[in-house]
Formats: sequence, C-alpha cells, structure tokens
Amino acid sequence: MASDEGDDPYLWLENLDGDDAARWVRDRNAETVAALTGSETFSGLRADIRQVFDSDERISYPGWCGDGFYYDVWRDAAHPRGLWRRTTLDQYRRPEPEWDVLLDVDALAAREGENWVWSDVHRLRPGHQRVLISLSRGGADAAVVREFDLHRRSFVGDGFTVPEAKSRVCWIDEDHVYVATDFGPGSLTTSGHARTVKRWRRGTPLSEAEVVYEGQPDDVEVFASHDPTPGFQRDFVVRSLDFYRAENYLLTAADELVRIPVPEDAQWNVHREWLVIRPRSPWTLDGVTHPAGALLATRFDAFLAGAGEMTVLFTPDARTALSYHVWTRRHLILATTVDVRSRLEVWTPGDTGWQRAPLAGVPEHDHSVVTDTDPDHSDAYLLASAGFLQPATLRLGQVGGPVETLKREPAFFDADGMAVRQFFATSADGTRVPYFVVGDPAATGVRALLTGYGGYEVSQTPRYSGAIGRAWLTRGGTYVVANIRGGGEYGPEWHRAALRENRPRAFEDFAAVAADLVTRGITTPAQLGIEGGSNGGLLMGVMLTRYPELFGAVVAHVPLLDMRRYHRLLAGASWMAEYGDPDREADWAYLREYSPYHNVRAGRPYPPLLLVTSTRDDRVHPGHARKMAARLREHGYDVSYYENIEGGHGAAANNEQRAFLWALTLEFLWQRLAGRPGERLIPRQSAVPDGTTQVVS
Repeated sequence: MASDEGDDPYLWLENLDGDDAARWVRDRNAETVAALTGSETFSGLRADIRQVFDSDERISYPGWCGDGFYYDVWRDAAHPRGLWRRTTLDQYRRPEPEWDVLLDVDALAAREGENWVWSDVHRLRPGHQRVLISLSRGGADAAVVREFDLHRRSFVGDGFTVPEAKSRVCWIDEDHVYVATDFGPGSLTTSGHARTVKRWRRGTPLSEAEVVYEGQPDDVEVFASHDPTPGFQRDFVVRSLDFYRAENYLLTAADELVRIPVPEDAQWNVHREWLVIRPRSPWTLDGVTHPAGALLATRFDAFLAGAGEMTVLFTPDARTALSYHVWTRRHLILATTVDVRSRLEVWTPGDTGWQRAPLAGVPEHDHSVVTDTDPDHSDAYLLASAGFLQPATLRLGQVGGPVETLKREPAFFDADGMAVRQFFATSADGTRVPYFVVGDPAATGVRALLTGYGGYEVSQTPRYSGAIGRAWLTRGGTYVVANIRGGGEYGPEWHRAALRENRPRAFEDFAAVAADLVTRGITTPAQLGIEGGSNGGLLMGVMLTRYPELFGAVVAHVPLLDMRRYHRLLAGASWMAEYGDPDREADWAYLREYSPYHNVRAGRPYPPLLLVTSTRDDRVHPGHARKMAARLREHGYDVSYYENIEGGHGAAANNEQRAFLWALTLEFLWQRLAGRPGERLIPRQSAVPDGTTQVVS
C-alpha cells in the first residue's frame, strides 16, 4: 500500500495539461461510450431524460431582488447556456408569460468566442439598475465578473470587471464594491480562495483598490459585505479559518474592525435590528448552555455592547432539527425537519416578545422549501413543494395573508402503483438510520438504486426527479435515499458524529441501509446498485473497497478518492476541517484506513464501477477519478470511466450533457445489475505512465 505521494505511480494523471494524461482520458472515454451508448435502450433513455430537462412545462423558479420583477435563468434545447430574463407577477401567473430577456448567454458566447456558463448575479440595492454578472468557462467555480446595465441591456464598457478567479464581490454603492479575488502572487489561501478583501472605487484600476482586511495563507478565505437596508446600513468582514469556523467583524465608518462575539463555528445573520445565531456546538452564555443546532435571537446593537436579551426560537431534540431560517420584512420563517420530513413555522417579534405560528399554505405530506422572500419590502414568500412521486407546486404567500398557487409541474412519469416508504436501519453502533424507499411496494428482489452523501451537514431530503422516474422507476427499479450521519438530517450533532476520525460511522450507516434492504427482501446484493457524487463519491469508493459483497454495481460522480493528496489539489485544503490533515501523522493514520485509492487490493470481489468526472472541475480534481480507474485497471477489475471536458463540479454544462451522463449512469447500473455477472463490456487493462494501455487477459 502506498503511504506517500512519492510511491504513487499515477501522479502523472493529475496533470491537466499533459499529453499522456489527455490521451489516457480519450481512450477511457472511447471505451465507455462504445460499451454503453450504442443501443436503442440508451438512446431512448437519453431522449426521455433530455425531454424532462428541456420541457417547457418545468416550473421556472424565479427570484426577487426588490424591484417588483420575477427573475430567472432558463435553459432548454434552443438555449442550452440559458436566458437571463424577468417578468411581472401578472405575467408570471399566466400559462405562458411574456419574458423580458436581459441576457442571452448563448448569443454572448457565440459573439465572444467563449464557452460561457452562467454562474451568478449580484444586484445593486437600492436602485437595481446595475448588476455584477459572473460567467464561468465550461462551468468551473472560477468565473469572470462583469458589470451589466439593466436599463441598456448591455455590459458597461468601463465598468467593474474582475478577471477569472474564485472571487467574491459585493456592491457598496454605485461607485464602490468590495472585491476578494486573485490579486497576484501571494494573494490566495492554500484553498485557492482570496485572503485579501479590498474596497474598489469606480474608474480606478483593480490594482489600486484599498485593502480592507488581509487574512493568513492557511485560512480558507476572506470576504466583506455591505447591508444597504435604510436605517440599518452596515459593513461586515469575515475571515474563514476553516470550513466551519470564522472570525466575524463589523466594519465601522472609520474602518475599524469590531469583533462580533458569536462562536467561531456559529451561523448568524443580521436583519434590521435583529441578530439571529445558530451555534454548531454547545454555547454557554450568561450561565445558560444552548445546544448545537438551537436558534437564538437578540438585538444586534445591544449584543455588540454586551447586553441584550437572548430569545430561544428553536431547540433541537432527538428527532427534530433546524434546516434553515429566512427573513421576510417583519417575520422570521423557520424550516425544520422531523425524521427528515419538513415543517415550516413563522416567528414574529413584537412588543411582548416573539410569537410563533404555522406558515400558511404548506402541504402536509410534501417536502416544502421557501425558495425566496422579499425582506427589503414585504412579507411575501415563494414556497415550492414536492415529493418523490409528487411533482412540484410553486405557491406565493403573504405571512398572515392569502396563499395562491402560481405553477404546477406535470407528472413526468406514471407513478401509478408506486409508493414512498420510510424505514430505519440499525448501524454498527446501534444508531437508527432513516432511509426512503420509492417504487412498487409489492416488488421484491428487484434492481434497486441506493444513493447517499453523508457530509458537510448536507441533508438528503425528498425531491421529485422526472429523470429517475422515467429511466429507473418505470422500468421496474426501486430508488432508495439514505440519510446517514455526516449529513444535517438531525442537525450539527448528526454531522459531528461522522467528522474527521469518526468518518467510518457514515460508511457503517450506509452499509447498514444496504443490508437492511436485503433483509426486508426489497433487493439482493447482486441487484443493488449505488450512486453518489463529490463527498458522496468518496462514500462510493469506500463502499467499493470496504463492503464489496453488499453491492452489484457502483457509480461515483466527481469523486474524492485519494485522501493522501486531496488537500494539495485545487480546493481540497478547505476541507480539512471535515476529514483531517493528511500531513499530520495522527490524521493520516485514520485516513489511510479508508482512503479508497490506498485500499485497492488484488483478488477482492469488487463490483463493476463507473467513474464520472470533468476536466473543468476546479473543486474536486479529476485526478482522483483518473488515478482510481488506473489502479483498479492495473488489478484487472471491471471499471468504466468517463470524463466530460466541461461542466465543472456538476460534470455537465448544459441539459444535453446532463441527460447524457444520467443515461450513462442508469444504463450502466441496469446492465450490471441484470444478473450477467460474467459479462465484460470493457476490456480489463493496465495503464502505464506513458499513456498507453496494455490489455490483460
């Protein structure tokens, strides 16, 4: 087993510009495409999935920016890169609204000869006539930022422009912005983000921008923001120490930094006079210990002065967790989950304290999410509700007022005879782990697709997927979502239970769900396929190498697999708070025990594996997937590999590519779980460092 990168024979595959590595990728892609995409079944799957992604009947989820318009970015077959557009509420209510197109990204890309992918937009408030648009090349995290005039529908020729980088920008006023970006050598952290934030004045070069704050090279990033709310204008500076801890400051008019005394690991936000705090670990304040995952509210100015009454708005319990909170103009909406089932409520501050009430318009059985509010001007909210078998509905509500249905999505597959069931598996240490099973409840021993994530306090909640429905469920398959530790389904403690040296708890949870599916007769190991992406791709790699007997096939999208070098590749250094530091002997001692790349062994019953990644992924380096494929091939295992040349961390830059990758994934799983264990669709080969291949008999 290699314990150091000096022993790694496949380091050359990390070279994104190397001819040998590029040739290796082309060869692997050609093999996979030839083996999986030539049938009528694949063509039909891809067409069915593409039809869902491009359907005109999809809900166009709009966003508000305080000017009365509904904004969105719409992608379809005619506009694969997207249209940034807006309309009025009266128009949006109609079956076919009239949209005002502000920017055609396809036309812009053609005109400028760039592979632009829409990334983000930052609006100037108040006024709303100027915005900062972020466009990435090929879907990468790094983006170019350009100022755009909404009135003229054009970029501002001499406006604010930030070259390609992983930047943060924020308007201060029409003539000033905060910018944290790559200012040149020494200006980035080891995570590849800005360690300096500056105040930039219109009409001056970026190089002359005024330094506001500078962090340390080992920080994750530094950034600043401005709150333009009339009567409550404030400026903030954040120094991210790691993925979960930060120093937070109020920046005064005299450019003095005043530390906001919230815990370093707390999530917080300020709305008008209010400060809301969610600690990630127990916090003792004035003799009272508030548990991790609680939500507290106090007046910001009083808290900063060392006074102020703290009101507890939410306290977690064994089954209930806070997912998020969002402000309207006068109210605070809390989204909680009870055993991964959503609940929404409203808290309202008043002269006699805070009052609690349910949020109107929330369906009892669907999973509901507040997609936007208008906190500058009104108490309106947009509410999206859906379920595994229930297409989405978008509603417009007013806190304390009426709720109307704006849009209903059609069913993209026939769910007749299907049901959603929730079960609990028992993990190795006795923990109850919830999971959802979707499909025919009477079916037994069928192909099943199990997915999970288990990291970064990210919850896996019910959602409607026309692609999974058409390409998996209607073919007779069962779909399963595991809510394992490391996620946020039960709050920060559920996440902390699988942090760093405790990561194996997440793996044990997923294995327990797999075993429980078999015990219940829902599927068999030979017919159980699994899929996960990013951190979920790490989960897949561990399942392959540690629990191979539980599964019939594995798919890992944009996976993290080399836990010895992950912190030296792209954004990897920012994740050490989640996994540990491989350069520390104590951390590497537990990381090496599960690092998939370092635990490949000869003669093991590994199920077939499909690895999918992107050359333009500047978050998780494609070298993880490349090297894992090469090492498995070296040992003669059945491994398929596909690398998209664009797409960033999503591995796809448009709906056509997304449809191709999901068809590839589901066709691979369907074939490999078909009970033909002896069939080889791709020759087993051994990769050698000159980029050639050697066929192994």
